[in-house]
Amino acid sequence: MSFIGTGFREIALKVRRQRTRLALRHEKRLLQKSEINLGREGTTQAANFPELRNEIVALKKLEQEQKEVALRIAQIEEGIKKIEADRQQNTHEQNAAVAKLEAEKKPLLQHRNQAKNTVDLCERELAAVERRIQENDASDRDLLKQLSDLRALNPPPADLETQSTNISARRARLPEERAELVRARLGSADASRLAKEKLIAAEAELSVVEKNIERVRTEFEARDRTLNESIRLQQEAVREARAHHQTVEERKNPAYLNIGRHLAAQGIAPPNAPHLLTEAHRRHDAVNRHLQHRSELALLSSQIDKQELRKFYFSVISVLVLLAIILPVAFQSPHKGEWLPQETDAILSINTDQFERADLAKRWRKDQTEIWPKVWSGLIGTAALTPGLNLPRDAVRITRAVATESEKTREFVLIEARRDVSRAIRRIGADKTFQRRAINGLPVWERPPGFTVARVGPATLAVGAPDEVDELVRVRLGMKPDLKITGQLFDRFQALDRESALRLISRNPPDLSRVFHPIFARELLDASQLLGLAVTLQNPVRAKLLLKLNSSETAADFARNLHDNPQRWLRFSDSELLLYSQPPEIQRQGISNLELRFTIPENSARLLIERIAKTDAPAVATAP
Repeated sequence: MSFIGTGFREIALKVRRQRTRLALRHEKRLLQKSEINLGREGTTQAANFPELRNEIVALKKLEQEQKEVALRIAQIEEGIKKIEADRQQNTHEQNAAVAKLEAEKKPLLQHRNQAKNTVDLCERELAAVERRIQENDASDRDLLKQLSDLRALNPPPADLETQSTNISARRARLPEERAELVRARLGSADASRLAKEKLIAAEAELSVVEKNIERVRTEFEARDRTLNESIRLQQEAVREARAHHQTVEERKNPAYLNIGRHLAAQGIAPPNAPHLLTEAHRRHDAVNRHLQHRSELALLSSQIDKQELRKFYFSVISVLVLLAIILPVAFQSPHKGEWLPQETDAILSINTDQFERADLAKRWRKDQTEIWPKVWSGLIGTAALTPGLNLPRDAVRITRAVATESEKTREFVLIEARRDVSRAIRRIGADKTFQRRAINGLPVWERPPGFTVARVGPATLAVGAPDEVDELVRVRLGMKPDLKITGQLFDRFQALDRESALRLISRNPPDLSRVFHPIFARELLDASQLLGLAVTLQNPVRAKLLLKLNSSETAADFARNLHDNPQRWLRFSDSELLLYSQPPEIQRQGISNLELRFTIPENSARLLIERIAKTDAPAVATAP
């Protein structure tokens, strides 16, 4: 196995070489920077070396180019300042011109407003005269009507002549009044026309001034936009010139680098910055150290046996390929939820959380405090004897599995706790009444007469009779076949809702009466090959019933009969109580499977739980 050590040693060398390579690259950058700084400060000393004449000439050319660029930048910036001044002057002139026009506009605006008020006054006077003329005409018509009505009276009134004279006199005055009103209307109309003409003239003068103001603003704003665009172009030119200046400065770096390297090699330091020479020498030494270290690592790597290295690489690749094959299989493998014997015929699962929170259970505990403990003990069976656990608080689920062998019925009980059961196991181990033994290293505690506890999972206990617990331990250890999770019974059991308060399934429904008190009608049990029931105890109580029948034809006939006559099938054995309050909802599942959903009346739900717990009264219940 020496090739493994060789492989890891080569990997370590590769890591060290990579780190050295990165450090060397960093030190080279720092060395180059320090040599450039040394060359920049030591240009005067470089003039004494003929071999650096080309660098000096190149630097002078580049500096001359930089001066030209700097001059251009200064000129552009001066132009920008001038344009800014022109822009400010333009703004000042615009404000002055607009203020002058606004001053001219003010009296014209006042004159227009006065003319408008005059027009409104004339319009009101003309309207008043028109209204009075209409009132005069209406009065004339009214008096004429009164006169006609008066003369039409039969017999005529005694003062007919007097009234007629008065009305005629009043009518005689109306034409004169109307003539005066007509003359007044003509005068008002003339005044209104003149006022409108003055208003039109005033509005025309005001419009001319407003157009002048708009024209002036447009001209000045156009000039301002032109100046602003000029500033933008000049600023762009400045940015380009500065970028060019920086480019020229960077082009000087190779010359500075050569000068700095020569000065460092000669050991000449600039008088005004002697520390730059020290920095360059220090960086050069660091680069040499990294180069030497890299050479040493390369030498060590070359001395490694290549044959062993190939073996190592082949082994690593083989392991990775195996992991790529094994891991998907491992993660896709189904998780075992129950460790039960293969010969299991029926399973009863009790969700303690749901029993604690269910409305029916709460009312039952409150109304019948003496009966409920008996019902609960009957439901959980031998799990009630488990020490160290408060089942309603500490347990999540209690599973009771039943296996029938000839005339003997065996019961297997599993308790799934909320958390690790180590505390309960320690308490059991400290109890002197328990005797400890082991099955293939798995401890089992037995307490006479006939109660045994074993831990078969991190949070799972097997409890019950010694033989049954021993068998559960052997199933858990793989010494005996278990109830396969891909089998028909377990599949249908998992199809029932795990959050239900109670789940019951049997692959031999007619034998359920041997395990519990009779629940279902004999016709239903005889017609089924497999039966599963899930019940939730909330308000209302809901149930799901799974049935497997012999064939698809049998399933179709059974579904039809169940739909037509549900009370024949969904009733308690030896009782008139029905399992449903409304006809069930029937669904076909696959070829020969049926799923029924229905609501259970509360008294039927209580009787169902009592019969499972074997605590129901022997008397036959009657329907309410």
